[in-house]
Amino acid sequence: MTALKGLRVLVVEDEAAVAMLIESMLEDLGCVVVASATSVAEALARIADGGFEFALLDLNLGGDRVDPVAGALSDRGLPFAFASGYGPGGAPAGFEAVQVLAKPFRRRDLEVTLRQALG
Repeated sequence: MTALKGLRVLVVEDEAAVAMLIESMLEDLGCVVVASATSVAEALARIADGGFEFALLDLNLGGDRVDPVAGALSDRGLPFAFASGYGPGGAPAGFEAVQVLAKPFRRRDLEVTLRQALG
């Protein structure tokens, strides 16, 4: 079973209230939220900065698709999962195998998604 305690996470979410809820859930699971981003540009900057081991990505950031962020994470070999109200069918082309956490979700759902995404 994959340990979540101490897992350093990047949260990419454009709605502040949702981001705060996700961060709280991650901390309850023992993860450390090292950065958050609300836009594609900000997420790409956080990826360039590094310092995290996993990312949770909202599929839509202020009307922009998160595809470039998923590509940058994939290029660096960093595991990630999507969080979306669109369901699994909303994953970007080429990333259909990536875990999609359906919004709204509970902490247990987040934990299961993290463990599956981390293998």
